[in-house]
Amino acid sequence: MIRFAILLVVALALVVAGAAWLSERPGTVAIEWQGWLIEMSTGRLALIGLVAAVLVVLAAGIARVVLQLPASVRESLRASRRNRGYRTLTRGMVAVAAGEPNEALRLARRADALLDDPPLTMLLSAQAAQLNGEEEAARNYFLEMLERPDMAFLGLRGLLMQAQRSGDRAAALEYARRAYELQSGSSWVLSTLFELRVERSEWSEALAILDEAARHKVEIADVGDRTRAAVLLGCSGEAERDGRLSRALRYARRAQGLEPAFLPAVLRTIELLVRSGSAGRAGRMILEAWARTPHPELARVYGEIGAGGDPLKRVLRHEELLAANPEHRESHVAVAESALGASLWGEARNHLGAAAAEDPPARVCRLMAELEERERGDAEKMRSWLLRASSAAPDPAWVCSACGNAWESWTPVCGACGALGTLDWRPPARALALGSDAAEAGGG
Repeated sequence: MIRFAILLVVALALVVAGAAWLSERPGTVAIEWQGWLIEMSTGRLALIGLVAAVLVVLAAGIARVVLQLPASVRESLRASRRNRGYRTLTRGMVAVAAGEPNEALRLARRADALLDDPPLTMLLSAQAAQLNGEEEAARNYFLEMLERPDMAFLGLRGLLMQAQRSGDRAAALEYARRAYELQSGSSWVLSTLFELRVERSEWSEALAILDEAARHKVEIADVGDRTRAAVLLGCSGEAERDGRLSRALRYARRAQGLEPAFLPAVLRTIELLVRSGSAGRAGRMILEAWARTPHPELARVYGEIGAGGDPLKRVLRHEELLAANPEHRESHVAVAESALGASLWGEARNHLGAAAAEDPPARVCRLMAELEERERGDAEKMRSWLLRASSAAPDPAWVCSACGNAWESWTPVCGACGALGTLDWRPPARALALGSDAAEAGGG
């Protein structure tokens, strides 16, 4: 507005200046044409020229408006049709969200007719078909999307979700790979690829995806240090099966570095240290771990290190564990077991008594039954302790925090629900049958 006012003032100033200039220079102009003689002053001629110029400009503007009118009308009609198409498309999406497949299909067809732009309506048509149970029709829409670069990712996502629902994991993995090629930094793609790799126990590939997500600064849902440590332990198992013991140990150490108190990582590292000839380092690690979280496997390995099969030396080794954590029940159980092996009945009875307390768990009851049978041959007391064991609190096991199932061995994933990194060493909330096939579920 200000710019127009300035231009108007400048134009008026020029007109006034021109008029003043002509008034200071009077004269007459004569025009003779076809026998006609026209005489006028120069000021009048200038005024007539100015009026003529204005009329020409106005005429040109009117002509332009008239000539552009059909195109403007057509564009207005197209805009109105497009707006109606977008409104119909929106209503179709609402119908999908509301679970109305027939209405969604009707609106998808109408939006397609109004917009005449298949990429915009293809996804709505596919979703409406899925909602109506027409999976093959939806699949065809998704396949059509693959032929359009701007729709290929949406098509792959639809096909991937179909494959997951149908349980076709191989197809789902292939679609996820192709989606990754299009959108390598997508959180959804990386999360889906990670889940599929974990389901197939492909631990090295799963770890690579976590590293890729870290490079892109993309967060994968529910993946923390514990989850990454579980994946690293899965990689350790893979390396061991391939005969690469040193690499297996490196993976285990990385897992323990992420979660120093993560018992499965500690147990795995200790096992591989012993097998690698580093029993001394393994022993020091066991003492540190025992002070935090005693575990029967730690006691077994520590008893074997330096004992050379001597039962009495094993007792002495376990007494070192007792000194490291004298208040824990597992310390007394470890000494009691080794004392039973060395036929030190009094020592075994003292420590089992300390471990039993007021509510002895099933494992302590079974050891008491063994002690009564071996020391005194008392079958009645043995049966009494075994009866107590059947109703006693269950022994600690690897319990899944997601579903509550208990397992004898730790694995990266729960053999029942497939949750990753959820097995903790603790007594089950209820007595569950321990799954001896847990190792097959996760390959740890």
